[in-house]
Order: sequence, then structure tokens, then C-alpha cells
Amino acid sequence: MNESLRLIYNGRAVACSDIPCCDQDRFLQTILDMTGRGWRVSSYCGFPADEATTLYCLLASPGDGVLGIMQTVCNGTEFPSLAVQCPQLQLFEREIAEQCGIRFVGHPWFKPVRFVRSAVSGRDAWDRPDGQPLQVGVMEYYRVEGEEIHEVAVGPVHAGVIEPGHFRFQCHGEQVFHLEISLGYQHRGIEQLLANGPHPQTLRQMEAIAGDTSIGHGLAYCMVLESLSKTRPPAAAHAVRGIALELERLANHSGDLGAIAGDVGYLPTSSFCGRIRGDFLNMSAFICGSRFGRGLLKPGGTVFGLDQAQREELQKRLATARLELTSAIELLWSTPSVMSRLEGTGVVSPETASELGLVGPAARACGLKRDVRSDYPFGIYRMAQVPIITAHHGDVCSRSTVRWQECQKSLDFCVEQLRQLPSGAHAADLGTLQPDQLVVALTEGWRGEICHLAITGPDGRFKQYKVCDPSFHNWQGLAMALRNEQISDFPLCNKSFNLSYCGFDL
Repeated sequence: MNESLRLIYNGRAVACSDIPCCDQDRFLQTILDMTGRGWRVSSYCGFPADEATTLYCLLASPGDGVLGIMQTVCNGTEFPSLAVQCPQLQLFEREIAEQCGIRFVGHPWFKPVRFVRSAVSGRDAWDRPDGQPLQVGVMEYYRVEGEEIHEVAVGPVHAGVIEPGHFRFQCHGEQVFHLEISLGYQHRGIEQLLANGPHPQTLRQMEAIAGDTSIGHGLAYCMVLESLSKTRPPAAAHAVRGIALELERLANHSGDLGAIAGDVGYLPTSSFCGRIRGDFLNMSAFICGSRFGRGLLKPGGTVFGLDQAQREELQKRLATARLELTSAIELLWSTPSVMSRLEGTGVVSPETASELGLVGPAARACGLKRDVRSDYPFGIYRMAQVPIITAHHGDVCSRSTVRWQECQKSLDFCVEQLRQLPSGAHAADLGTLQPDQLVVALTEGWRGEICHLAITGPDGRFKQYKVCDPSFHNWQGLAMALRNEQISDFPLCNKSFNLSYCGFDL
């Protein structure tokens, strides 16, 4: 094991003084060594203070449930880039550059991420004047030149009712050579709002990081506070949280399968799944009053429990939803014209997925066994295992298959937890947050790994807080899925990933 890393576990706080502080060469070499052994970069972030910036790198082991973290100090305004040797770092480095004003020397495509000013006044990685207004998406784009080459620009205003993003396609006829994606239109400064927290509104803000992942992000935040205060939620709370997380997965997977069917013009499954998605959302509302599960969680447990009548009602609804969803999806699989559009479209190879550090169903569709519920189990998943579903072709069909099979496992999980729900309290009192601690909380949202990293100061309040939504890892995967595809396949590929704009923009 590399001595530069402090080994930690999901949801367990450690003293900040126990985090090794390496020199720059050792820090960078450790990243290369560990990623070369199959480890993955879960988070890489910088926190500026005065003239120096502290960089933290969180690495995830491939199979033994262990995380490794280390830090280094950048005293200047430049730092070596590892993006060429380790592509999964490229976006992290650009984010640090933007937030801390550090130029990453040797980065192959060094550009802003969200088009915001750095936290250090007067320091900008691109030497932009302080008085110059920053316009989102205004930058140099990758360009392919040649006879019959043309460029297609889409967005940020979208024809549908979705979030804004800008897409540039370099095409030869219908064939896409390259897709570049520019986001940042939804930046709300979520992480800046967390400074010196937690505040009374912090949990509500966490639930709104990505509106369709309220439970995933809210649960990670609750785990952070419980670890820092050494609070142990009751068993019933763990079970209800797990049910809510799986209902969130069921609603989004069902909706996306219907959207994929709609994009290939197969309206029966599209129509059925649109309605069934609403049924799963209504089950969340049945528990807590919110279709997106907002207001269910609280640090220390849950606001609501489930009595016997509610459990029986939910089991009936789940049984009905299972029958209807199965019928709708079987229609999809049994229609040859649909399958011919899904198979072989938007392929991402396992090698590319591994190099980019993809997570969630997008990674599992490429054969990568990555799932926080089994790799770094938390809450109820320490007692109840959910099988990892994988596919091997990395195309739209594989991503759809993974989502459907995950729906079945989530239904099994919910039914089992409702059947044997522990009795007793569903919340515990939260203790005092410990000072000078670092904690990492990982959950498996429906898009994949959600990572919250928090550091407390001497007063026990948040000194630093870093959020990494699974979309941050996966947007580049969508770009690679379009290589050499028809541009008309973009909506279909996009739906099969269905990444979050606001979760990325924060």
C-alpha cells in the first residue's frame, strides 16, 4: 500500500491531522501509481487560503471497500497537469483552476468549466481582467476543418423543457467526428452557500443540488453530519432511507426507458412508462408528502416512519407497478425495429469508460462493476445487498438493459424491506459536530456515485465542503458515445445517459 494515502471508509470521519501532506512530486506520482493499479479518482479538489492552495485527492479502490485520501500544498499559481496520463483528471483540474486561480501546466484542453471568478481575488488561471464580465459558453471550441466539414451548434436554449447546455458537433454529413459540451448556465454557488455551515437551510439546498436526486444528495449530507457527530440512526431509518433511494431510482429509470422508447418513435412503451414513473413518484409522496422525497430525510434518521397500513399499501402499489412496468418494457424488447435502433448505437468501450472514470449505469453498461451500494456499503446496504447489474456492449441497448434490470432489483429490495421493516424509532438526536475532522460520504444515486467531502474547522462548522455529482464523471462519456455516430442519434444517446445539468453546475 502507498504510504502517501490515509485509508478511510465511507461515512467515517478522521482527524485532519491524520491526512498525509505530500510534496507535489509524490502527490502526483501516487495518483499515477494508484490509477495504474485500478484505483479511480472519486474527487480531486482545491481549497485556497491566503497565498497557498491545499489540494485533496480522494481515490477509490477497485474492490475492497477502502478509500484513500492525501493532500498537498500549491504555493504558487501553477501546478503540473496529469490530464494526458490520467484522462479522468482533466475536468477536475479545470474545475480547480477556475475555483482557485491555478494554471495547470500541460493540460491539453485548458478551459473554464462554469465560467465563474476564482475564490481568490485578482487571481485568474486565464489572466482575465477583474472588470471583464464572464459569459457562459463564450470560449474557443475544438474545430475540425476540411472540405465538406460543417459545425452544428445546439443550445443553450433547448427545444424541450429541460435544463440549458451548449453542444458543438463537428460533422461530415451526418457523421459526428467530435462533440464538445459546454455547461455552466445553471451555476448557483451551492458550495459557497455551505461555508461555515451547517445552516438551517442546508439540507433543503442539498436536496436541490439535482432535483431528481433529492434522496441521493440529501442522504450523503445526512451521513456527513452523522459521522461528524458520531450519531447512529436507528435501523428503521436506514430501511426507510433505502426504500426512498430505490423509489428514486425506479422513477427515473422508468421515465428514461419511456423517453428512449419515445426517441425511436415507439409510443406504447413511451406512454406507459411516463405514467408508471408518476406512480413511483406518488409512492414517495405517500411516504413524506413530496413526489421527489423532499422533507423525508433529516440528520439522525427520517422525519417520517411507516406504520403497518402504509407498508401494506406500498407493497400493493409496488406489485401493480411491477406488472405494468414489466409489460411495458417487454413490448420494447420484443419489437425488432426498436432493438435495431438501440443495438450498436452510442458505443463506449470498456477501456474508454475506465480511462474517463465513468460511474453508475453508464459504467456498468460497459462491463465495469462499480456500485457504491456493494463497493462501499452504507446504511441499510451494509445488511441487505443489491446485486450489481452489468452489460458488455456499452451501447444504448446495454444502458437500457442495465436500467431495466436495476428496476427489478430495486423492486425486490423495496418489497423485502417493507416486509421486514424494523420496529422502533426512526430518528436519533444529532450530537455536536467534532472539530478539525474530514469525512467522505458516498451514496449510489440513480445516475451513479455521489461524493460529499467535508472538513470542519476548530468550531466544528464546515471549513470546506465539496460535492461531486455522478454527472461530473459522465458528461465526457456522452461526448465519446457520439464519435462516428449519426448526429440524428444524439437525442437517443443523450436520453440513455440522462445527465444532470444543475448537478454538474452546482
